[in-house]
Amino acid sequence: MSEKRFEILDCRTVYHGFFRLEQYTLRHTLFKGGWSQPLTRELFRRGNCVAVLLYDPDRDEVVIIEQFRVGAILQPQRAWLLEIVAGAIEEGETAEEVAYREAREEAGCEILDLIEIQQFFTTPGGASEWITLFCGRVDSSEVGGIHGLDEEDEDIRVSAVKFEEVFAMLQRREIESGIPIIAIQWLYIHRDQLRERWLAADGQPA
Repeated sequence: MSEKRFEILDCRTVYHGFFRLEQYTLRHTLFKGGWSQPLTRELFRRGNCVAVLLYDPDRDEVVIIEQFRVGAILQPQRAWLLEIVAGAIEEGETAEEVAYREAREEAGCEILDLIEIQQFFTTPGGASEWITLFCGRVDSSEVGGIHGLDEEDEDIRVSAVKFEEVFAMLQRREIESGIPIIAIQWLYIHRDQLRERWLAADGQPA
């Protein structure tokens, strides 16, 4: 098998606003050998991000947020999406610090314990976004209301929902954003083990 390599022949920024769009001319080695023709591709440039599934093992509840998403406006009936807390990693921050910060800003929650689920690209066909996905333990007994930062024009409705209902929402296709789908499916697989771990730490039966 030939060595996998690529060469960037040219790169320029074609737009820089809330996000950045870059245009690359490049070539890469082929599985059959040799090199591809020069390709021109646009890259939606975004820094590393964090998402965190907030879960209360005592109440068996998941914190779900709902907000307007410009990426869904071509299907207007889907412009408000059910999601989990997420945000970008700013310079000097760790992924863990962002998880704690975003939980407070977007959901009014304090994370009591945090575990990493997975790291992955979201849409590598054209975007650079790299996500670190966590599960955070919270007390959901007083979760609810409208949250978000005014300076970021956030308008986020927060709810605590029993896990069985959250999974039913997923099966009814009411949750249509990829990151929460991955997170909820992970919790479906690991929920018993996670509750046993966290409740045992409190001296409670799972």
